[in-house]
Amino acid sequence: MEAANGGAAVLPEAWSQVRAPVIVPLLRLAVAICLTMSVLLFLERMYMAVVIAGVKLLRRRPERRYRCDPIPDDDPELASSAFPVVLVQIPMFNEREVYQLSIGAVCGLSWPSDRLVVQVLDDSTDPVVKEMVRMECERWAHKGVNITYQIRENRKGYKAGALKEGMKHGYVRECEYVVIFDADFQPDPDFLRRTIPYLVHNSDIALVQARWRFDECLMTRMQEMSLDYHFTVEQEVSSSVCAFFGFNGTAGVWRISAINEAGGWKDRTTVEDMDLAIRASLKGWKFVYLGDVQVKSELPSTFKAFRFQQHRWSCGPANLFRKMLMEIVRNKKVTIWKKIHVIYNFFLIRKIVAHIVTFTFYCLIIPATIFVPEVRIPKWGCVYIPTIITLLNSVGTPRSFHLLFFWILFENVMSLHRTKATLIGLLEAGRANEWVVTEKLGNALKMKSSSKSSVRKSFMRVWDRLNVTELGVAAFLFSCGWYDLAFGKDHFFIYLFFQGAAFFIVGIGYVGTIVPQS
Repeated sequence: MEAANGGAAVLPEAWSQVRAPVIVPLLRLAVAICLTMSVLLFLERMYMAVVIAGVKLLRRRPERRYRCDPIPDDDPELASSAFPVVLVQIPMFNEREVYQLSIGAVCGLSWPSDRLVVQVLDDSTDPVVKEMVRMECERWAHKGVNITYQIRENRKGYKAGALKEGMKHGYVRECEYVVIFDADFQPDPDFLRRTIPYLVHNSDIALVQARWRFDECLMTRMQEMSLDYHFTVEQEVSSSVCAFFGFNGTAGVWRISAINEAGGWKDRTTVEDMDLAIRASLKGWKFVYLGDVQVKSELPSTFKAFRFQQHRWSCGPANLFRKMLMEIVRNKKVTIWKKIHVIYNFFLIRKIVAHIVTFTFYCLIIPATIFVPEVRIPKWGCVYIPTIITLLNSVGTPRSFHLLFFWILFENVMSLHRTKATLIGLLEAGRANEWVVTEKLGNALKMKSSSKSSVRKSFMRVWDRLNVTELGVAAFLFSCGWYDLAFGKDHFFIYLFFQGAAFFIVGIGYVGTIVPQS
């Protein structure tokens, strides 16, 4: 008993001896670094807000900055020859639920049939799905659509490899432009008529990017709030200021000569779309973003699928930044302003700082200061700046403003995975090139009836849905919250309890999970 009491007394004494010379200086340094990153992120958001306000007030819409006259289709002498030949690529991988939707939408595009070539690039490993996709292509071919079904012997290079392989066919040389739609994207019939004229009439434009439009559930509403800021602010500002932004990988039209000049598709990272966009931009090509042209798509409806997607979207840019930094610095074809925009705004702030500061500051550093009262965080750093940044981020989706509080908690949870993925990309660690195809549901209703056996199986699956890392962070935040409630003076426990609950809910797999219904 005396030994146990002695051991218990040693811990507080050891903590008091280590805290002043080691813990306090390290924590103060961490706070200073996080505050600096917060200020940088705040200034970038304010800059974006000022620019987008100017764009809206001055009405700097794409049709006012570039010529985009419709292609004439009423001249009997020209007939369809006035229209350029367009290649449409649809990369697929075991897309059982959505292949018909995407192929049908592309084949329904309003464009002369003799000036449209459709490629379905199928990397499926399921023979049943491959046969279904092949038969769907044949069905549209019998209707007069120039559609080809392409397969490869292996999945080397994943999506980039499939796109690159598709460009090798002889008939592609007759095409001037290529459009890419992922398997869950369904363009409206007038998509080409609204996008191609920008490329036809402006020889210095390489890419026309359209906006995504989503189906909804609660989790996808959370994702939509982040993506809408990306589309309505980030891409709009970048397109207006320096005619550069990252290609989103789908719902975009490329000038084929620009792709070739930039070196074609490369599979050195998991963001082959961003890689190509940067290389084309460094060659002097311009990009145009059309926010009014929207393409229906699908967001991940399960947390597991969303987590894999976010890993790829966070790890890939960080890894690409590592590989292209010096190439961007040494480039002599673009202005110093464009280099600064790409390196600082596009990569450093949006792809690295934004992820790291969100998790480390709000989920680790601020809670840790609860146990070290010597370290104080100024109110402007932990309240005012985060509030302003959050409000600026919400302007893209005003109709979801009532979900802002839940969105903050959800984004902080996801920042755990984004931070981890960003560090993996920067260090080029083991999962740097991991590629997991995002599961799509399409119009399928994936719910089973709840018989006794299905309820039992569902209960057993709870253990498979547990996310240990999130549960660990939740335990840490709850501990900090209770300690602050008992001994603190800043009332951080209010935030800590809510954020801890968010991590706990995700940790037990209760977000983005399809539950059987009776």
